[in-house]
Amino acid sequence: MTTNALPWMPPNGDDVELVQVGLYWDAVRASVEIGERALKLLADATGSVIADYSRVYWLIPSGSAQHWQRLPQAQVLGAHRADVTYMGVPPATHATGPRLHWRFPVGPGRYLTDANRLHEALAQAVVDEISPTEEATAR
Repeated sequence: MTTNALPWMPPNGDDVELVQVGLYWDAVRASVEIGERALKLLADATGSVIADYSRVYWLIPSGSAQHWQRLPQAQVLGAHRADVTYMGVPPATHATGPRLHWRFPVGPGRYLTDANRLHEALAQAVVDEISPTEEATAR
């Protein structure tokens, strides 16, 4: 028998739930400015994304960013660190902000973001933020 069930789903109801990072997934946190640039670069390759007022969080496979080269404006949560980290996860029905919500919700075909592709997109987003292209400065 096959199933399309995901190993983890966001909470039902109206309450934000604290989830231990690393148990089902790790998370990568970036500022909303860097995050929006990275989302444009990833396009349809992004997995689930949680957002709040000033941060964006990608869910990635547990341990997949363990050996990332450090990015100045992104932080990996989990990655099999010695300390335990919990993250607030919005209910599946919270799809708009500005408070904690799903920017891209969990669902069939959209769960975890490939950590290597995310790292590349975030690195490019940081470079673009530091030295905007002519196209970006013309806007």
